[in-house]
Amino acid sequence: MSRETGIVLSEHKREMVCGRLVKRLRALGLREFSEYCDMLRGRQGAAEVENLVNAITTNITHFFREPHHFDHLRDQVLAPRLTERPRRLRVRIWSAGCSSGEEPYSIAMTMADALKGCDGWDALVLATDIDTNVLHRAEAGIYPAKAVEHIPETYRKRFLRRAQEADKMQISEDVRRLVRFRRLNLHETWPMKGQFDAIFCRNVAIYFDKPTQRQLFNRYADRLNMGGILYLGHAESLIGVTDRFEAVDKTSYRRIK
Repeated sequence: MSRETGIVLSEHKREMVCGRLVKRLRALGLREFSEYCDMLRGRQGAAEVENLVNAITTNITHFFREPHHFDHLRDQVLAPRLTERPRRLRVRIWSAGCSSGEEPYSIAMTMADALKGCDGWDALVLATDIDTNVLHRAEAGIYPAKAVEHIPETYRKRFLRRAQEADKMQISEDVRRLVRFRRLNLHETWPMKGQFDAIFCRNVAIYFDKPTQRQLFNRYADRLNMGGILYLGHAESLIGVTDRFEAVDKTSYRRIK
């Protein structure tokens, strides 16, 4: 799997991996993990890799997680654009490893609020993940009422609507249309050609070894505008990995090369 996705699972995660794959074995009518490994090596292996990745990747997230990142995005990335000349009205932000959508929708709400009252803006959030199951949920934009409690009250009033399902809320259409969800394996070729103003890649690099992290962060630098911001998770750092960024805030880095 490391070859296909870049994900490296150490020995101490063996129990976790086994626990998550039990359902796949049951679904396939297999009794032993050795049988599953044989299948992955065989002709059905390529088709099963997606299910394997979906089973073992962790999708723990919530709205406005690590709120200092959204404050920085609003004040240091979006606000300065309001003073620029009209010819520079394009904003692109990438949520890499978007899981079930809470992060990109948090970005989109921040963006919609920062740019309210401004005409002619071309703003978009690209949200990608390797797990197809979470992407389907993210596109619907429907969440339990308990989950949206992390959203600031002013945003809840503006950007949420009651869903048809009981005790569920849906992200409003004006926020959902700012987000494009796509499946993407970060270890493969990236189809997008344009540059980004900011990239969120939080709690993703922890799955990769140092050489893979170095390659990934340098690829992010290539896709960021000079001066663009990379946001990482609270347990991640660029120290000793790449020199193409400088720290500007807590787990927030500006491209300098």
